[in-house]
Amino acid sequence: MGYVPVATRQLRSQGFSVNLLNLGIPTAVIGRDFEALGQQYNRTILGNFIEQEVPFVQPNATVVTVFAGLNEINTITAALGAGAGGGDPNGFIDAQVRAFGADFNTLLSGIASRAGSPRLVILNVPNPAGMPYLAGASLAQRQAAQRAAVGMTRTVVNPLASSNRAVIDLMCDGRSYQTTTYSPDGLHPSDAGYAFIAAEVVRAVTTSTYAPPQASCAPMTIVP
Repeated sequence: MGYVPVATRQLRSQGFSVNLLNLGIPTAVIGRDFEALGQQYNRTILGNFIEQEVPFVQPNATVVTVFAGLNEINTITAALGAGAGGGDPNGFIDAQVRAFGADFNTLLSGIASRAGSPRLVILNVPNPAGMPYLAGASLAQRQAAQRAAVGMTRTVVNPLASSNRAVIDLMCDGRSYQTTTYSPDGLHPSDAGYAFIAAEVVRAVTTSTYAPPQASCAPMTIVP
């Protein structure tokens, strides 16, 4: 019931022929740098997109979806909680956002080298400060998660929107902050949450004029 198989079934029901290769790895992050950072602070990370997923992108792929950010944000906040960043946590967060951007460029280059110019459907992340799993977290943790998420969204993911790249704007979609969107852990989507994401993926795949993400919205400033 994840968004990938649900979107695949919806596309097939609309008459599309779909051959699915799901390369998702639970706990994976975008690059080796985030994998190493997480392991340094005892987070379970089983791989990264660039090294363990890109090599398997099919040369004949016509659509590729990319959803990165939340595992990286949780890695960043875990590192901060263990003392990374010292007296400049915002500087540490901003440096990680820049690293995320560099990794994203490497990821897209790798996809292009494997598959040429498939339609890319890229999802930005909701603001974790408004997600249930951080409801009981400290203000500092929620502020750090928000800063990372908004930085990644504004400077890395949203600027990728173009004629052949659709960006699904989970950050500014009110459904991203409804408790029914999430499973009991407050982080992973429920069946209803995956259904709403899948429906957006299908629209992004089938609509050449899919709306670009918003430059600014209220969910970007959930915490002061």
